[in-house]
Amino acid sequence: MDDNCDYKCIICTEEKAEGQGIRIVSGFICETCEEEMVRTDVMDAKYPFFIHQMKQIFLGENA
Repeated sequence: MDDNCDYKCIICTEEKAEGQGIRIVSGFICETCEEEMVRTDVMDAKYPFFIHQMKQIFLGENA
C-alpha cells in the first residue's frame, strides 16, 4: 500500500491519505462520508446503511 493511502474508509471503502478523516477505535471514516453521515436524517433511506457500516468498527469486517 502506498504511504499516501494509509486509511481505508469503512463507509465508502476508498483509501485516503492520513489526516483526511477520523479514526474511531480501529476504524476510519473519510471526511466526505463523515460530512454526509452527520447531515443524514434518521428517516433517510441511507441511514441504515451507515449504521451497518459503522458496526464494522465494533464487530469486525463480517458484521
